[in-house]
Amino acid sequence: QVQLVESGGGLVQAGGSLRLSCAASGRTFSRYAMGWFRQAPGKEREFVAAISGNGANTYYTDSVKGRFTISRDNAKNMVYLQMNSLKPEDTAVYFCAAASWVVRAPITSGEYDYWGQGTQVTVSS
Repeated sequence: QVQLVESGGGLVQAGGSLRLSCAASGRTFSRYAMGWFRQAPGKEREFVAAISGNGANTYYTDSVKGRFTISRDNAKNMVYLQMNSLKPEDTAVYFCAAASWVVRAPITSGEYDYWGQGTQVTVSS
């Protein structure tokens, strides 16, 4: 079992930055790929970014490339999402998720086994 707790969400003006954090329980954190997903009101949950268990591979959805950076610290059981140049369309609840992969970093929600409760990000125009 892996328990995930997100933090760092909030209200920010367009063009601003936020850093989301996700704390994971368990001793085998490095065996899990970690992903960030988001869900805006009335929309389906969508992939944002993912990082493999060993940190070697990262993937981003096109709309956040160049603005968001996913990273992890396996010694601290933490994964981060640095979000810069935020836009109103980035407003959503952001979820972190864990999938049992060391090298791969899945981009589909169905491949993730564990989910956090989400943290709200609101970007005002």
